Amino acid sequence: MGNEQSAEQLLAWFTKMNRKGLSMILEINSKHPEPRKIKQVVDALTNGGIIAYPTDTYYGIGCDLFNKASIEKIYHLKHRSPQQPFSVICSDLKNISEYAQVTNYAYKTMKRFLPGPYTFILEGSRLVPKIMLTKRQTVGIRVPNNPICLAIVEQLGHPVINTSASDAESGEILATPQEIKEKLGHALEIIIDGGGVVGIPSSVISLIDDTPEILREGQGDISIFRT
Repeated sequence: MGNEQSAEQLLAWFTKMNRKGLSMILEINSKHPEPRKIKQVVDALTNGGIIAYPTDTYYGIGCDLFNKASIEKIYHLKHRSPQQPFSVICSDLKNISEYAQVTNYAYKTMKRFLPGPYTFILEGSRLVPKIMLTKRQTVGIRVPNNPICLAIVEQLGHPVINTSASDAESGEILATPQEIKEKLGHALEIIIDGGGVVGIPSSVISLIDDTPEILREGQGDISIFRT
C-alpha cells in the first residue's frame, strides 16, 4: 500500500483485513519492552499500519509521521478536522530539535519537564509534514514517560503521531486494549497491551516566542508557567 491511497481506501482495507484477524493485541512489558516485539510494531508502522499504544496519560492512536495517507486515515477515524493537527511523540530532546525550533529557553524548560505528561507547542521545522502543522506553523511535541512508546520511536528513527484512543461518536476515552479493539479494532493493525495508564490528559504549554502560555491544565506541575 502506498501513501497515495486515500484515507477511505485505507480504512476499507484495514476493515477487510481485520475480518481475517489482522488486528491483534500484543502484550509488551511496560518497564522492559521486548526488542523483538518493538520491532514487530515498527515493521507495522513502516508498512503504513495504525497502532494503539500506551503513554503516561492515555492510550494513544498513531502512525509513522511521514505516512500522509495513514495520518489522513486517523483524522477520518477520529472525525477530526486537519485544522486541528495531532501532536507527535519524540524520543528525547535531541530528537525534538530535529522537528521543532528550540530556543535556549525552550530547551532548558523541556529538559526540566521531559520525559513527562506535557505537550509543548513549538514552531515546527521543515521536516514536519504540512498536514501536521497549524496555520501558525506550530506543532505539539510530547516525550512521554513510558518506555514502550519511546522504544518504538527510537527504533523507528523518527516521531509517531499521537492522539488519544477514543470513541469518535461519544468522545469516550478508551482505557483498555480490549475497549480499543471493540471500538477501533477495525482500523488498527496492532493494539499494544502495556498495562494500565493514568487516564488524565497531558498539560499543554505553548513556548512560542519564549512566552509560556498554559493552553490546557492536565497532569504535571505547571505552577512555574503561571504569571
